[in-house]
Amino acid sequence: MTQAVILAGGKGTRLAERLNGRPKPLVDVNGTPLLELQVRTLAHHGIDDIVVLVNHAADQIQAFFEQRQFPSRVRLFDDGEPRGTAGALLACLDDLDDRFIVVYGDTLFDIDIGHMLAAHEASGADATLLLHPNDHPADSDLVEIDATGRVQAFHGYPHPDGAELRNLVNAAFYIVEKKALLAWRDFPVPCDFAKDLFPAMVRADAYIAGYVSFEYIKDLGTPKRLDKVEKHLRSGVVQRASRQHLQKAVFLDRDGTLNVLRDYVRRPEDFELLPHAAQAVRAFNNAEYRVVVVTNQPVIARGEANCNDLQRIHNRLESRLGDAGAYVDAIYFCPHHPDAGFAGEVPALKIACDCRKPQPGMMREAMTAMNIQAADSWMIGDSTADMLAARRAGLRSVLVETGEAGRDGKFTAAPDFQFAHIGAAAHFIVRTYPLLAAAVNEWMLKIQPGDMVLVGGLARSGKSTIASVLKSELMARKLDAHVLSLDRWLRPAGERSAGVLGRYALEEAQEDLKDWLDGGAINADLPSYDRMLRDRGLPERTVLAQDMVLILEGVPALLADWRSERRIWRLHVEAAEAPRRVRVETDLVARRVADAQGAAQVYKQRQQDETPPVAAARATADGVLDFDSIFSIDDTP
Repeated sequence: MTQAVILAGGKGTRLAERLNGRPKPLVDVNGTPLLELQVRTLAHHGIDDIVVLVNHAADQIQAFFEQRQFPSRVRLFDDGEPRGTAGALLACLDDLDDRFIVVYGDTLFDIDIGHMLAAHEASGADATLLLHPNDHPADSDLVEIDATGRVQAFHGYPHPDGAELRNLVNAAFYIVEKKALLAWRDFPVPCDFAKDLFPAMVRADAYIAGYVSFEYIKDLGTPKRLDKVEKHLRSGVVQRASRQHLQKAVFLDRDGTLNVLRDYVRRPEDFELLPHAAQAVRAFNNAEYRVVVVTNQPVIARGEANCNDLQRIHNRLESRLGDAGAYVDAIYFCPHHPDAGFAGEVPALKIACDCRKPQPGMMREAMTAMNIQAADSWMIGDSTADMLAARRAGLRSVLVETGEAGRDGKFTAAPDFQFAHIGAAAHFIVRTYPLLAAAVNEWMLKIQPGDMVLVGGLARSGKSTIASVLKSELMARKLDAHVLSLDRWLRPAGERSAGVLGRYALEEAQEDLKDWLDGGAINADLPSYDRMLRDRGLPERTVLAQDMVLILEGVPALLADWRSERRIWRLHVEAAEAPRRVRVETDLVARRVADAQGAAQVYKQRQQDETPPVAAARATADGVLDFDSIFSIDDTP
């Protein structure tokens, strides 16, 4: 197996108050010396030969290893004088294997080393550097790579004014081929890998590769950093960040979700973050979600921008997020466009592909690359293409009312959840959803395959939210579940009669669902309804298996006799009237049903013809859920 070299010669001046006379690599981390944690982590990943380069307080490190047993062979080399990170290693090059890993003696890490080694071997690089984004790129040394992952340049801090660089920081964890260093043995010392040797090698056309990873690696060279690392160890953050563990992610559409929708963004100058975007991404970072941007970019196929232009645009995105202490873990883009006829178009890219949303190719590629579990992940976007892509990828979907706001009308795909903007979506995902999931747990445990769940209540009381949470949690239990909104069966405006039941064609709904209600299955086109366009859309192919849990939600859900032999659970959702009224009137204005004055009139009318029968149906429910204290209308993440 590959050898590892730990650079353990540092004094740890900034950490002196925690060292009590020990060298920095022996600093106590939650009761264990850092060097022991490093050696045992390397051994866990199959590294059985470890070379430790020492200088300051070498005798203490020697004594440390003499007093302990490790599964790997450990050898110490004293370079005699400070030579810098690269200089120390070059001095003992003859004693190293043909390939080795370089580890800094002040870092805590949990990295899938086998995966990184496979990437290094596949690239054929002279050296591979672990790179990752951080929440302060403006004052970090950044590494520039090309589309193939080859390092092009190192950008030391401070950066020039106005510089917009990709947020990729050298994590100080390398895989190196010995033969690539032979010509550099006489490099002037003291010298550092990141600041001196690697930049010189890149200038000399050596192949230095970047391996971009979200995995945990942090230096703990100051008391503040040490405290943070210890907290992460105790809370499980370090372990959960390993790509050997399933990850949870938030997939983000770009235009109209993260940034202002302006036709197409062709230049960095056209890119402007939306309000709440950076704060939302930071909330996802803090909640341990991997943040992945997935964006259709037909401007490339149309010849209106090239990949270099797009990289500059994404550099601006990462710089703007970094200014607010936020970062994305990956950006995937589809350069294709199926329609021809544009001046300057690129014929090779004018194809139908499996990565252009609503196809789920970008999400599936990211899930494979980053070991992401779909059931714990989300997609946030502003279009029906985003919602359909989420469904096809098995993700929870959130529609934001910025950009297209779901009014594109291209596909029939209702979102699981809908919010005013990405900030409100982040607030819900990070704070509110876990509380709602806990609140429906009692009912989730009662529901069995083939059951029907009716979720009723007044408009904007949280019915659709509860139904979607219930579906998501049932599917996490490996139960197949499907939500249908009774709004699918709203009558056209000209065919409605008085009262809430006069607005819904419930007889049609019962007929459409008859085969399933009778204990069978359905594979048929059912009506669809576009809330933003306030009209029925194209029929939607719907498959309801015999043992599927059907969740039927809507204002009149508890008002009808569903005439079924299936077990039916009846849930009534209620809300405090003042915030519900705000939600009703805000929604009517947002959907352009009425202006503020007209919305108030609609609310008053609904109070007369909707509230009495729905309130009466409450008495027939198996349970009543009141979530206003949890489902906040607060928009801030």
